[in-house]
Amino acid sequence: MTDVISVRFNCRGKSYFFDPNGITAKPGDKLIVETSKGLDVGECVIGNHPVPDESLLPPLRPVIRVATQEDLQTLEQNKALEKEAFKVCKEKIAQHELEMKLVDVECGFEGNKILFFFTADGRVDFRELVKDLAAVFRTRIELRQIGVRDETKMLGGLGICGKPYCCSQFLNDFQPVSTKMAKTQSISLNPTKISGSCGRLMCCLRYEQEAYEELLKTIPKNGAFVQTTGGYGNVVQTNVLRQKVKVRIDGDCEQEIKTFDADQVAVVPGGRPKPGDELPTVLNYVEKPQEKAEPEEDDPWKAPNLFAEQNAEAGRGAVPKQANENGEQHKRPEQRRRPQQQRPRPQGQKKNNQPQGKQQDKKPIKPQSVKPRPEQQKGDAPKSGGNRNRRRHYSKPKGSAAGGAAKE
Repeated sequence: MTDVISVRFNCRGKSYFFDPNGITAKPGDKLIVETSKGLDVGECVIGNHPVPDESLLPPLRPVIRVATQEDLQTLEQNKALEKEAFKVCKEKIAQHELEMKLVDVECGFEGNKILFFFTADGRVDFRELVKDLAAVFRTRIELRQIGVRDETKMLGGLGICGKPYCCSQFLNDFQPVSTKMAKTQSISLNPTKISGSCGRLMCCLRYEQEAYEELLKTIPKNGAFVQTTGGYGNVVQTNVLRQKVKVRIDGDCEQEIKTFDADQVAVVPGGRPKPGDELPTVLNYVEKPQEKAEPEEDDPWKAPNLFAEQNAEAGRGAVPKQANENGEQHKRPEQRRRPQQQRPRPQGQKKNNQPQGKQQDKKPIKPQSVKPRPEQQKGDAPKSGGNRNRRRHYSKPKGSAAGGAAKE
């Protein structure tokens, strides 16, 4: 076992082991380390920890020191130089009309080298470009062609799952991915669904490949002749993750499709036997005992029920009970009904209290004779304030009892 420190040079790169050289580092510290290209600044990922000797590749280079304030200022100057070099290189590429795409620029810690990363469909003759860049920056220039996967890893972004790219977060090496993995996982072979932003197959297809390969060993293939607990038949559909199998059971009249667990199905070797041959018995299924459901315990962290319980006795008009501050429950006061205002009825019409639908036929109202008042006589003018349109009443002719009393 050897004590080492894991250092990473950029957020998207992999970590390397370095000799602590008597220095104790913590995750997140900036360290000055010795590399094959000179001194460089890296970030500590894992502090001092032991590693087996078999996982180390000699020689193990040492950590020089923890980055000081001057080292951090030099690092900021190099970042400003990288932005300037990126703009100048893009202008030079346009002048030389080269079919290449500039991706990123890295400047050495000691300022003795500038590295340019680019992508291209084929080989590019960039000798004149290197001469122009060397004349501008007066340092060593290096151009490196990378693939589309490395480009996506450097630029970063969000995948179709809504999360950052795996290659820009934690994947150190690109492992091969094939369409066979998509077939094994029953994924649509539509290129737009199984391809990433880089145009290659998604790296996440490899994550569950081993699990699918293990599950497929315990489940029959589609179309296989099997023996089940319900009889013999052919497999119609399989669900690998749930370990469910749909089988078309053989019958005299109709063929029935049933669903079984993977352990309730056994494949008949050699397929369906010839007519007249006996069906072999290959299924050894032992029914599992049913597990007893444990009583639910009162959970003090369980969320309260936010819906009021209905009162079956009161019916629809029941009002849910509410608790006051003292914990006592009270009911909401009932709403008072307003008295119905009765419409005025015409004179002489009787009130009808019979229910609707059983009302009697209305009879015509006979006109009643109006008798004159005794104080009102013939020729008297109506009193002031009366209605002018009021019907006038006339006295009886002479010779009546009323007329004789008037003469006296």
